[in-house]
Formats: sequence, structure tokens, C-alpha cells
Amino acid sequence: MTTITSWGHACISVDRDGRRLVIDPGTFSDLTVVDDADAILVTHDHADHLATDPVVAALRARPGAQLWGPESVVTQLREAGAPTERVHAVTTGEVVTAAGFPVRTIGHEHQLIHPDVPRPENIGYLVDEAFFHPGDALTEPGVPVRVLFVPVAAPWLKLAEAIDYVRAVQPRVVVPIHDAILSEPGRGLSDRLVGGLGGAPVYHRLGVGESFDPVG
Repeated sequence: MTTITSWGHACISVDRDGRRLVIDPGTFSDLTVVDDADAILVTHDHADHLATDPVVAALRARPGAQLWGPESVVTQLREAGAPTERVHAVTTGEVVTAAGFPVRTIGHEHQLIHPDVPRPENIGYLVDEAFFHPGDALTEPGVPVRVLFVPVAAPWLKLAEAIDYVRAVQPRVVVPIHDAILSEPGRGLSDRLVGGLGGAPVYHRLGVGESFDPVG
């Protein structure tokens, strides 16, 4: 059985057969998830997607753990003491195997916050040809996906864009992410709009530590 779990904000884990893949363990998330990570994917180098010191500590504590991310992520982690041979740079269009899951890299640019704010490289990850995490972007994967993790609150985003993103990708299941800056009423509003207007058959908000079987 495959299990998807939210760890807050943009951090998600995918578990199967005792293996754990973690995506975007940042400073707004419950970072205990990296203690059991067999592999980590990082979309870009912003702190809410990459908590550098805890991730380095986890990689050191788990000799088999591997991490993939854009070059800026890899540079930052190596400078902080991450094991060089287990931290891998990726660009768009690659296929890797992480914690036993096939992963395709899609997209390359962070969404624009403001012309005065630099845009880091941002890699989206298609896991198991079924679950797509875009990071801080609205990248269309270009293939059918079962689960789409959809940012619903960010300095670069308005909800109309999130709604149109869901409509464009047409996933079976939407899981809202990237919402640490929202109040509870704000989460409720985003759920009503994105869930109600996006058109996905299932809109599945996960609390921190809450899991579901995306296939069941």
C-alpha cells in the first residue's frame, strides 16, 4: 500500500513497503519526518522548502539516505556539511529512483514574486508517474496525474491561478499545500474556492501528520 502524509506547509512524504520519500522539508514543517527518510527531494532553496541544518543532520545519521535537488540546493547542503556523494543535482527532464520510487523532474523556474526578487531554479517532481509536487510553480506536468499537490497561499499566487491550475492538469485528487501563512478561516476559504471551482473529483485537505491511500 502507498501512503501519502502531510507534514505541514509544502512537506509531503510518500511511503511504501517500509521506504519513505520526503519532498520539501522546510522550516514551516514538522521536520521529524526526515529522521526516517530514505530519500529527500527538494524543489528549490527557499527556507520554507529546505531546512538546511536538520536535513544535513538527517543525511549524516542515515548512511543510506539520498537527496536530489537543483544545483543551488546541492551547493547549500554541501557547504553545510552534507555527505557530498549522497546529494545529487538535477535539472528538468531527468529520471531518478528515490527510495524505490521512479521520479521524473519537470519544470525549472520559480513563479515570479516580484521583478526585484530573484527567481531560483525550481524543479517539480512526478513520483511513480502518479503524484506531482510542483514546488513554488504552477508547472503543468504534461501527463495525466492521479494526485496533484496544489499551492494555495504564497506571495506569488492568487486563488484564481490555483483554480485554473487544477482545471488545466485535471487530476483525480487535489491535495492543497503551501498554506502555512493562512489562518484557519483562510484555509477554509481556499478549500471552498479551489475545491469547489477546480473541478477535481476529490479535494483532500490533510492536517499535519494525517495520511491517506491515494490508490484506495
